[in-house]
Amino acid sequence: MHELGAPVLIDQHCHSVVGAELGEDAFASLLTESDRPLGPGASPWDSALGLAVRRWCAPVLELPQFASVEAYRERRRELGVAEATRRLLRAAGLGACLVDTGLTEAAGVPLLSPEELGGVAHADVHEIVRIERVAELATTPATAAHTWAATVGDALRRAARNAVGLKSVVAYRCGLDFDARRPAPAEVANAAAVHLASGGGRLTHPVLLRHLLWEALELRLPLQLHTGFGDPDLVLHRSDPSLLTGFIRAVEPLGTPLVLLHGWPYHRQAAWLAQAFPHVYCDLGLTLTHVGAGARRVLAETLELAPFHKLLFSTDAYGLPELYLVGSAAFTDALDAWLGEAVPVPAEAARIVALISGENARRLYKLP
Repeated sequence: MHELGAPVLIDQHCHSVVGAELGEDAFASLLTESDRPLGPGASPWDSALGLAVRRWCAPVLELPQFASVEAYRERRRELGVAEATRRLLRAAGLGACLVDTGLTEAAGVPLLSPEELGGVAHADVHEIVRIERVAELATTPATAAHTWAATVGDALRRAARNAVGLKSVVAYRCGLDFDARRPAPAEVANAAAVHLASGGGRLTHPVLLRHLLWEALELRLPLQLHTGFGDPDLVLHRSDPSLLTGFIRAVEPLGTPLVLLHGWPYHRQAAWLAQAFPHVYCDLGLTLTHVGAGARRVLAETLELAPFHKLLFSTDAYGLPELYLVGSAAFTDALDAWLGEAVPVPAEAARIVALISGENARRLYKLP
C-alpha cells in the first residue's frame, strides 16, 4: 500500500461476488471480458489479469507470489469460499462500496446481496441503480405505448429513492454517438410502440434510451456512463467518451454530474472531458484491473489532464473477490509510481492520494 499510509478507498463502481464454489471453467471465465469459447490449450489465466491475481492474491491465501494456477485453485478450495472471500475482500482495504445492482449473478451463480458483501468486506455499501434494468423490469405485457414513459419514470423514481447514484449502459445498447437532444413525447410514444411490438425485453431503441438518460438526469443523482472496452456486446469505437461531447453540452444546464467509467483505450479523451466540463468526472476502474503493468502508464496518461478533484477510484469488480484486491492493488501501485515522479512533497502527495482514493467520491455522492 501507499508509503504515506494506506488510503481509505471508496470503490465508486463495483458489483457483488458469488457466494458459492465455482468450477474451474466458470472461475476462469470471470478473468476475461470475452464471452466466447476459448481455443484448445487457451486459458484466461494467461493474461495480464491472470498474472495479477497470482501476484497480488496468492500471498493473501498464504501462497508465494506467482504460485501456479493449480496451486492457487487448490488452496482456495482448502480455505473454502467464505474464508477466501473474507481474506481477499478485507485485504482490498475498502471503506465503502458503491454497488451496481443491475447484475444479480455471475457464471450462472447468484451474487451476494449488497448487505452481505458489505458485511464480509467490512465496508459501507451504497446502491447504484442501473437505469436500463429498471425500465426493462417496469415494462410488462400490459404496458401501453402512450403510458410507457410515465410507467418507466415512476419506476425509476422509486428505484432511486435509496440510491446514491445511477448508471447507464447505453454504450452497449446503441453506442455513444446518439442524438443529444431530449426526444419529444410523441417520439417516445412511437418508439415505445415499436419496442413493445417486438416483445419488449432488452431495451435497445435509441429514442427510449435517450429519454431514459434525460429522465435520470432530472433526479439530480450522479449518473455513471460506461465508456471504453467491455465484452463483445459493444462496438469499441462507438464507446469513445468524446462521442458524448454534444450530450455533455446539452445537459450541462441541469448540473447533474456525469461519471465516465473505465475509458480505455480512450482514457485520455475522458480526462479531457473531465477537465473541460465542470459536471464531468472520470475513473479508470476496469482498465487498471486488466492492463497489468500498464496500469502505471494508463494512470499517468489520465493524470496528464484530469483534475485531481475529478478522478475517482473504482474496481468494477464482478463475481470474484480477487478482482477487488487486484483493482485496489493496481490502483495504489500505479498512484505510488506517479507520485514518486510527479509530487516530491509528501504533504502534497498525501492530499492528492486522499482526493482520488475517497474524498472525491464522498463529496460527489454525498456519502456520510
